[in-house]
Amino acid sequence: MTLPEVRGRLTPNRSLSELTWLRVGGPADVLFQPADIEDLQSFLHALPAETAVFAMGVGSNLIVRDGGMRAVVIRLGRGFNGIDIADGIVTAGAAALDAHVARKAADAGLDLGFLRTIPGSIGGAVRMNAGCYGTYTADHFIDARAVTRSGEIVTLTADDLHFRYRQTDLSEGAVIVEARFAPPAGDPAALHAAMEDQLRKRDETQPTKDRSAGSTFRNPAGFSSTGRSDDVHDLKAWKVIEDAGMKGARRGGAQMSEKHANFLINTGDATAEDLESLGEDVRKKVYDSSGITLEWEIMRIGEKSPR
Repeated sequence: MTLPEVRGRLTPNRSLSELTWLRVGGPADVLFQPADIEDLQSFLHALPAETAVFAMGVGSNLIVRDGGMRAVVIRLGRGFNGIDIADGIVTAGAAALDAHVARKAADAGLDLGFLRTIPGSIGGAVRMNAGCYGTYTADHFIDARAVTRSGEIVTLTADDLHFRYRQTDLSEGAVIVEARFAPPAGDPAALHAAMEDQLRKRDETQPTKDRSAGSTFRNPAGFSSTGRSDDVHDLKAWKVIEDAGMKGARRGGAQMSEKHANFLINTGDATAEDLESLGEDVRKKVYDSSGITLEWEIMRIGEKSPR
C-alpha cells in the first residue's frame, strides 16, 4: 500500500489489542495518528479512494476481531483533545475524554454530567449518541466538525447526523474532529457532587475493575437507564439476560459478568472470537426464552482469524 507523506505517525501492521479496553484483536494494515486537522485532511485527500478507513477512539466500546483490520485505522491524539468553554458553549476535540469534558464543564458551571461515567471520547460520544441516566449527547449537541473521506472539512448538525438510540448517520470514512455543546447551567459544587454520586453508583453496580467494553447490548426498550429508583427494568438488557440464565455464562476466557449481566468481560486470556461467540450465545438464549432479539452495542470490526 502506497501511503501519502504525513507529519504525524504511520505504523504498518500495528496490533490493535493494546489499544482496546478488552485487550483483544489482530493488527491493522496501518495505524495513522495525525498531527493536526490539516495533516488528517491532506492524508485522506491523497489516500487512494479504494483504501478503507476506520476512525478509532479510545477503544472502550470495541471488539477488534482476531484477524485484524484490512484498513487504515485513524486514531486521534493530542492535537485533537482541546476543551474550550465560552459564553455557555463547550467546544471539545474528538479525542477529549468524556469524563474530562464533564469535569471541565462543571468547573465552569455547565452540566454535562451524564458524560462523567462514560468511558470514551467525544468523537465516539457523538457518533454513538452516547447517553447515561436518561440524557444523551443529542440533548445538548449544537454541531460537529468532521473531515470527510475526501479530505474536506464539513460542519454537521443534528439534522445531518439523525441522532437515534446509540446511532447516527455519519458518512463512511468521515472522522469527527470537534463538537460543540450547549449544556444547562448549574452550581459547580453541586454538579461535581452529583457526578461523584454517579461514579459511586456505577462502581457499586458495574464491574469497573474488569476488562470490559461497557454495556454489551442495547436496551430492548430503546433508552438508557434513568438512574431513578422508580425506573422500570422489564426491558433492560441486563434483566432479559438474567432471566435467560446467562448471567455469569462463559466461553473460553470470556464471561458475562456476575456483577452486571450486560457486561462482557475478558477474564484474562479471551480471544475476540471467545467474546463475540459468547455474545451470540447470549443473544440466542435470550431470543429462545423471551422472543427478544438483543442488538449489539459494542462495535465489532475486522476479520476473523483463518482456521
